[in-house]
Amino acid sequence: MTRHEHQMVRHTLVRRTVEVLSAKRITPHMQRIVFGGEELRGFLSASPDDHVKLVFPNPSGDLVFPTLGPNGPECPPGVIPSPMRDYTPREFDPVRHELIVDFVIHGDGPASTWAERAKPGQRIGIGGPRGSFMIANDFDRYVLVGDETALPAIGRRLDEMHAGARVHVLAEIPEVTDRQPLGSQAQFHVTWLERDGVDGASSDLLERALRELPEWPGDTFYWIAAESRRVRTMRKYLAEERGVPKEWVRASGYWQADGSEDGED
Repeated sequence: MTRHEHQMVRHTLVRRTVEVLSAKRITPHMQRIVFGGEELRGFLSASPDDHVKLVFPNPSGDLVFPTLGPNGPECPPGVIPSPMRDYTPREFDPVRHELIVDFVIHGDGPASTWAERAKPGQRIGIGGPRGSFMIANDFDRYVLVGDETALPAIGRRLDEMHAGARVHVLAEIPEVTDRQPLGSQAQFHVTWLERDGVDGASSDLLERALRELPEWPGDTFYWIAAESRRVRTMRKYLAEERGVPKEWVRASGYWQADGSEDGED
């Protein structure tokens, strides 16, 4: 039997309109929003780091779903497109048809601004996920590395990790009050790293903490998500200085310092 065999599962793309049921600030920089609605019937997210495309109201208050044209996603002529951003499904209840999404509140951007002001009854659109990358569950240890944008995926992965797994988390956050309660049936340890005023793009707390980790016996899988440039630095370190096989690393740029959307695997 082949060890450490990952699997990619493709899903049929479904577009949905959902309603805000509740919005709550769970830490100073994280807003938790619960979405509901019959259109969530059949929603499927099979992996903790799945992404859905959230479609927010345009300046006219309309939800404009793009259609796939010859040049990629297109909107009807003369229509102001809706802002769209990728987010992790934090938790889904298939019985109640409720989806939880955690938003980092950072003071600017259409998603953060919308989430900070969200009220029950407001509606947005959701597309996807298009697919789920299923990480092999037979590694000796898992290391999860990420900033606050990665906390929803890290928290969900801990929730879903199998009993007996060994997990080490390096979590970088703006300040100590942004720590979240995390739980798992796995054996896990969390190292919290507070920036305390340092910008998330220029911090090196994760990089230094990663270098300080011991080289454990056995096979270790590394999952990394943060600002794009920092992710590339950490992936390069694991490959060139620790000799970690590329199949044992999943590294994604969740955001870019210049404000553009990004995603790299």
